[in-house]
Amino acid sequence: MLTLLIDRTPSAERLADLAVTEWPIWSCEVSTFPWHYESAETCLFLAGEVVVTPADGAPVSLGQGDLVTFPAGMSCTWEVRQAVRKHYRFD
Repeated sequence: MLTLLIDRTPSAERLADLAVTEWPIWSCEVSTFPWHYESAETCLFLAGEVVVTPADGAPVSLGQGDLVTFPAGMSCTWEVRQAVRKHYRFD
Protein backbone atom coordinates (compact mmCIF):
# COMPACT_ATOMS: atom_id res chain seq x y z
CA MET A 1 0.00 0.00 0.00
CA LEU A 2 1.31 3.45 -0.92
CA THR A 3 1.20 5.95 1.93
CA LEU A 4 0.95 9.73 2.04
CA LEU A 5 3.56 11.44 4.20
CA ILE A 6 1.93 14.35 6.03
CA ASP A 7 3.61 16.99 8.21
CA ARG A 8 0.82 19.12 9.65
CA THR A 9 3.21 21.55 11.36
CA PRO A 10 6.37 21.87 9.25
CA SER A 11 8.95 24.14 10.81
CA ALA A 12 10.03 27.35 9.10
CA GLU A 13 13.55 25.86 8.93
CA ARG A 14 12.33 22.75 7.11
CA LEU A 15 10.35 24.83 4.61
CA ALA A 16 13.39 27.06 4.05
CA ASP A 17 15.64 24.00 3.56
CA LEU A 18 13.22 22.70 0.92
CA ALA A 19 13.06 26.17 -0.72
CA VAL A 20 9.27 25.80 -0.87
CA THR A 21 8.67 29.45 -1.77
CA GLU A 22 10.62 28.88 -5.03
CA TRP A 23 8.29 26.05 -6.15
CA PRO A 24 5.50 26.73 -8.65
CA ILE A 25 1.94 27.31 -7.43
CA TRP A 26 -1.06 25.25 -8.49
CA SER A 27 -4.66 26.31 -7.92
CA CYS A 28 -7.94 24.44 -8.26
CA GLU A 29 -11.58 25.38 -7.70
CA VAL A 30 -14.10 23.14 -5.96
CA SER A 31 -14.23 19.88 -7.94
CA THR A 32 -13.75 16.11 -7.77
CA PHE A 33 -11.37 14.22 -10.06
CA PRO A 34 -9.19 11.09 -10.25
CA TRP A 35 -5.40 11.50 -10.24
CA HIS A 36 -2.39 9.23 -10.69
CA TYR A 37 1.12 10.19 -9.58
CA GLU A 38 3.73 9.06 -12.13
CA SER A 39 6.43 10.52 -9.88
CA ALA A 40 6.43 11.60 -6.25
CA GLU A 41 5.05 15.06 -5.49
CA THR A 42 5.72 17.15 -2.40
CA CYS A 43 3.44 20.11 -1.81
CA LEU A 44 2.62 22.76 0.77
CA PHE A 45 -1.04 23.76 0.99
CA LEU A 46 -1.35 27.54 1.16
CA ALA A 47 -5.15 27.61 1.21
CA GLY A 48 -8.16 25.38 0.78
CA GLU A 49 -9.46 22.04 1.91
CA VAL A 50 -9.30 18.72 0.08
CA VAL A 51 -10.11 15.10 0.86
CA VAL A 52 -7.79 12.68 -0.93
CA THR A 53 -8.90 9.06 -1.12
CA PRO A 54 -6.18 6.64 -2.23
CA ALA A 55 -7.41 3.77 -4.43
CA ASP A 56 -6.39 1.30 -1.72
CA GLY A 57 -6.93 3.38 1.42
CA ALA A 58 -9.05 5.60 3.61
CA PRO A 59 -9.88 9.27 2.90
CA VAL A 60 -7.41 11.85 4.24
CA SER A 61 -8.28 15.52 4.86
CA LEU A 62 -5.62 18.04 3.88
CA GLY A 63 -5.49 21.81 4.02
CA GLN A 64 -3.66 25.02 4.78
CA GLY A 65 -0.24 24.48 6.33
CA ASP A 66 0.04 20.78 5.50
CA LEU A 67 3.28 19.61 3.86
CA VAL A 68 2.43 16.42 1.99
CA THR A 69 4.33 13.91 -0.11
CA PHE A 70 2.35 11.77 -2.53
CA PRO A 71 4.33 8.64 -3.53
CA ALA A 72 5.02 7.70 -7.14
CA GLY A 73 2.49 5.17 -8.38
CA MET A 74 -0.39 6.35 -6.18
CA SER A 75 -3.85 6.56 -7.72
CA CYS A 76 -6.44 8.54 -5.81
CA THR A 77 -9.49 10.75 -6.00
CA TRP A 78 -9.27 14.43 -5.08
CA GLU A 79 -12.37 16.06 -3.65
CA VAL A 80 -11.61 19.78 -3.47
CA ARG A 81 -14.05 21.17 -0.88
CA GLN A 82 -12.60 24.70 -0.74
CA ALA A 83 -10.51 26.22 -3.53
CA VAL A 84 -6.88 25.09 -3.22
CA ARG A 85 -3.59 26.92 -3.68
CA LYS A 86 -0.38 25.01 -3.10
CA HIS A 87 3.32 25.09 -3.83
CA TYR A 88 4.42 21.82 -5.45
CA ARG A 89 7.49 19.96 -6.62
CA PHE A 90 7.72 16.69 -8.51
CA ASP A 91 10.70 14.51 -7.60
